[in-house]
Amino acid sequence: MALNDSNINYIINDLYRRGLVYEPLKDELLDHICCKIEEQMGSGMKFIDAYEVVINQYFKTNELQKIQQLTLSELNSKPTVMFKNYLKTAYRSLSKNRFYSLINITGLAVGIASCLLIVLFVIDELSYDKFHEKSDRIYRIESDVMFGGNHFEMPVTPAPMAQTMMADYQEVEIAGRFRRIGSHLFKKEINNIKEDDVSFADNNIFEIFTIPFIYGDKATALEKPNTMVISKTVAEKHFGNENPVGQQMTMDNEDLYEITGVYEDLPVNSHFHLDVMLSMEGNEDAKNTIWVSNNYFTYFVLREDANPEEFQGKMAEMVNTYVFPQVKQLLNIKAEDFLASGQWVRFNIRPLTDIHLYSNLGFEFEPPGDIKYVYIFSAIAAIILLIALINFMNLSTARSANRAKEVGVRKVLGSYQSHLIKQFLTESILLSILGMAIGLVLAVLALPYFNSLANKSLSIPFSSPVFIMGIIGGSLIIGVLAGIYPAFYLSAFRPAAVLKGKLNLGVKSGWLRSSLVVIQFTASIILIVGTLVIYRQLNFIQNKKLGFNKEQVILVEDVYALDDNIEVFKNQILQNSNVLSATITSFLPVSSSRSDSGFWPEGEQPDELNSVSMQTWSVDHEYIPTMGMEIKEGRNFSMDFPSDSTGIIINERAAQLFGYENPIGKKVNTFDDFGPDNNPSMISYEIVGVVKNFNFESLHENIGALSMRIGHSRRFACFRTNTGNISSVLADIEARWKELGPGQPFQYSFLDDRFNRMYSQESRIGKIAFTFAGLAIFVASLGLFGLAAFTAEQRTKEIGVRKVMGASVASIVILLSKEFGKLILIALVFAIPVSWYFMNGWLQDFHFRITIGPGVFLIAAGITLLIAWVTMSWQSIKVAIANPVDSLRNE
Repeated sequence: MALNDSNINYIINDLYRRGLVYEPLKDELLDHICCKIEEQMGSGMKFIDAYEVVINQYFKTNELQKIQQLTLSELNSKPTVMFKNYLKTAYRSLSKNRFYSLINITGLAVGIASCLLIVLFVIDELSYDKFHEKSDRIYRIESDVMFGGNHFEMPVTPAPMAQTMMADYQEVEIAGRFRRIGSHLFKKEINNIKEDDVSFADNNIFEIFTIPFIYGDKATALEKPNTMVISKTVAEKHFGNENPVGQQMTMDNEDLYEITGVYEDLPVNSHFHLDVMLSMEGNEDAKNTIWVSNNYFTYFVLREDANPEEFQGKMAEMVNTYVFPQVKQLLNIKAEDFLASGQWVRFNIRPLTDIHLYSNLGFEFEPPGDIKYVYIFSAIAAIILLIALINFMNLSTARSANRAKEVGVRKVLGSYQSHLIKQFLTESILLSILGMAIGLVLAVLALPYFNSLANKSLSIPFSSPVFIMGIIGGSLIIGVLAGIYPAFYLSAFRPAAVLKGKLNLGVKSGWLRSSLVVIQFTASIILIVGTLVIYRQLNFIQNKKLGFNKEQVILVEDVYALDDNIEVFKNQILQNSNVLSATITSFLPVSSSRSDSGFWPEGEQPDELNSVSMQTWSVDHEYIPTMGMEIKEGRNFSMDFPSDSTGIIINERAAQLFGYENPIGKKVNTFDDFGPDNNPSMISYEIVGVVKNFNFESLHENIGALSMRIGHSRRFACFRTNTGNISSVLADIEARWKELGPGQPFQYSFLDDRFNRMYSQESRIGKIAFTFAGLAIFVASLGLFGLAAFTAEQRTKEIGVRKVMGASVASIVILLSKEFGKLILIALVFAIPVSWYFMNGWLQDFHFRITIGPGVFLIAAGITLLIAWVTMSWQSIKVAIANPVDSLRNE
């Protein structure tokens, strides 16, 4: 006689009530029992009587255990079947505990998405310049000069460096140079178009770097004077889809060049991106043999059998052979005395692939990255993922009491510890896979925002087999890391203690769980402190008195395109009542043109003691008032003093280095130009004024010596305005420009924007740190929320008794929150010294910087405690306001 559904449900419920079911073997056990019952019912017994006979018989003979152990043995011999059972049980467990599963999956997904984005960023940073075929053998020569009170570390070298290296050192396979000249105007016929990155280049530069040509022959492209090669983007901009080789273009309305090649745009992960390369053969300066002037980027390829460290040792030989003879000629000093005075000239080689991350030099082609930030972001990725893993371990061990009976029954019914470990690891890996899938979706959605934040063009390489294998391997590794401790912890329970109800678990006894919470919030607080310090330093930069006024100054770029109409243009704009003053210059108190020269007091011979290396800027009479600078001594340049053509204004730092207490009227000499035999002529200047020190470089650097003299430099027309209606002034400027310079591109910027761009990297770092600090706190709070919910659930009856005895809601909330509050205070104790150490080190890169006071740590502590309290109080209040009758009903 067959059993109906009602009979089967009765059997299942009774077996569960008796604690006799091992979940993976439930179906096999049920089949055995049903068959025996049907045999008894076939002899005329009623269902309930037949069931009791079968169950009593099984109890006497331990048949149930034997059946399940036998079936378990069969399953062990069939791994696929066992694995399916693991998956089935894992799915049921996750479904049964949806709340905690959601917390774990969400935390893992956010952690994985954050980690993936940062890994993409780090991989991109580490990939710079590796696309060149000879990247492992390409090096750049850099200059390290200490002279005249200033320390110069530059990516540029003397003009004869490349040729000398090939001639004197057999280790060098090939060497070539760039001479960067910035942005210039190019036109095919009438209208000019500005190209931002223009450089002179040796023809053999294409033997060093892998730069594919679309048109032309790279072997001969730049061999002749007045030839040029252009990038694909520039070619399309000027010529569309036609082949431009053989056609001509005019640079800056003066110089005619023939196009001899078009090359592919350089990849994003290159430390330079040149729009136009001009033949070095047309640059007369490139042929000089002067070793005390540095303007050329010099790259070379070492032969495969050469040792880079040994070759670096030969750079001192080059300095002794070529540099010091000219130093002696100029300064009348021997090399030994020059070095003994604490000054030096050194050449260092740097691997090409280290330039982007390890060069902190000025005058780079493009702002470099920083290996420190690669380390920082890698640490942040690891921290967020670690916090997510800790969430999983904490919730798994916290909920161990709920699964203890399950473990005990399984062990009584014959399950080995290894089977339980596999079961729990299957659950954690399944969670990890779900978290990875959702994390990938989150990463795809967040990638545009992250690209904008990091100024990158990253993409997720779904088509890459390496990426796919990494995702699969990552899911498994994360699953194992998250589940390995809970698996061993849960599977180690003793069945006798569990089934007798003697297992004592909770927050107070879970010292490891408490330690993990402390680690979570220590890491989160460190990120918060770091973010606060970065933002305070950026705010300090924005509000520091710089020695000039960067506000409301309009910069009209490439004013040289107006030729003879420059002064006319300037005077017409000055007629606008909203324009206070104007100046024409190439030198700005932010990143722009730079030129330094050595000066010494008149009447003395230049030597290592009396020479001062100063920035030398060519300006006009209105430069200082337009830039809002302050004359401390003497006067500004004036049209009323024709002698100002040989006058000079120095800053306070220069006066200090010269040792002048009263510098006005003093005369200083400098070299004017080098003749054919490298013998320079000298010129004398009279100091007519001292300008107050101003920051003309990044606040990373100290203020150096600077001088200004009357001269012609025509890159920018700068206009100081007195109105909030900038748009009307700009409209007037543009109209005048188009009238005086038809066909010339009109471009403008603002001085304060150029100042802010000097700190764009720090600003990006601050925003990224803020974003990921927020995510770290979010993931940590998820775990805290889960633990608070579990703790409240475990103490429901205790809270009910307390309420019956008269406890208030507030006292119960404090009771439930104080344990976690203590842990967060402990985290603060650990986080404060660690965050101070790292952020104080970061601030050392700035000469002008804030000090990290207690306010930063108080704010970080307040933010953390507030977030944690809000997270915990929701669950605490929910339990505290519940009706105690509901929790005590079964007592």
